[in-house]
Amino acid sequence: MKHLTQDFLGNRQSRAIGSAFFSIGFLFGSWATFIPFVKERFGFNDADLGLILLAMPIGSVTMNLVGAWLVSRIGMKTTAIAGMIGMALAFTIPLNSSVVYLLPVGLYFCGAGISITNIAINMGVTNIEADQKINIMSTCHGMFSVGLMIGSLLASVGRGMGVIPGYYIAGIAIIVILLALSVKPTIFKIVEEVETHAASASKFILPTGAFLLMVLIGVFGNIAEGTMADWSSVYMRDVVKTSPYFVGWGLSGYSLFMALGRLYGDSLIPKIGANKVLIYGGLLSAFGIGMALIYPATVTAIIGFAIVGAGVSCAAPILYASSARVPGVSKGTGLAVLNTFAMGGFMAGPVLIGFVSEATSLSFAFGIVMLLALAWAYLSSKVKLF
Repeated sequence: MKHLTQDFLGNRQSRAIGSAFFSIGFLFGSWATFIPFVKERFGFNDADLGLILLAMPIGSVTMNLVGAWLVSRIGMKTTAIAGMIGMALAFTIPLNSSVVYLLPVGLYFCGAGISITNIAINMGVTNIEADQKINIMSTCHGMFSVGLMIGSLLASVGRGMGVIPGYYIAGIAIIVILLALSVKPTIFKIVEEVETHAASASKFILPTGAFLLMVLIGVFGNIAEGTMADWSSVYMRDVVKTSPYFVGWGLSGYSLFMALGRLYGDSLIPKIGANKVLIYGGLLSAFGIGMALIYPATVTAIIGFAIVGAGVSCAAPILYASSARVPGVSKGTGLAVLNTFAMGGFMAGPVLIGFVSEATSLSFAFGIVMLLALAWAYLSSKVKLF
């Protein structure tokens, strides 16, 4: 509990960098809840929707190294603030698009903004931890989950009330921009760690050995996260056939328990051990998805997705922290490598779900994600974290 109350809530720099994580989840949760609206508005089938969603991971992957380069050139602080503002503006495009071709353009910039911001703020967390000798990585990732939960819940209520999605997301973007400007002075006080010449000269590398296993776990875990973010609302509407007011509740339940797991993760991980947390997380995720598949009712689906949230909660914090400690690799490079593959899984996974769903069914596609969660649990028993 000390990590949450003292190291995070009682620390201005921790709260400031945490708000950046919150903003990513807040924007993404708002957008994800309105994905069924986009599907209906343009008459997409699942494969069409999956193809359109592909633009976001393309933006993420192509701009990942640019994010690492920006951090090295203009610093983590400027990159983080500029990333938040640019990302907020980008998210206004898809839901305000009146023509189809603007959808992938907007989603590409959304992916780019998320990637650049994500690298900068994860670097910010490692700098704060190194400078102040505290652990806040899991809690900061928890703030993403809090944002995802609040964003999806508010958007779900707004959707049930008939709010125009384009206007709604514009209001959310304004809130995020104001948030970025308000935390800018505090973020600019973060002490940036100066890496040695040998480390800073490192380039993008292909992961091998234990780092490769970490990347695979990150990909599988992020496919589960991305599937929940992009398809849980569609699952609630099309498979569960719930009321419009409850369409976003599956995502909200998932986000709530992911947030709780991450907020207590900085205390939990040292006690249980990172490897065991990863193993249990994979098993919980598989169980939660299985529950939603076997009992596709409103209550059981929400509970199942909540269990998935608990399962995935600590995976990303563990892997991001470990990637910044890979021997012979700079922190920026380690984070960029993991982020490239992990965010690729987060955003490309749902695209594949769309194609599989169109060819078979959405339930079958979710079953594949359940198997990937079991594979993530198995690999976690074999990997040696740094």
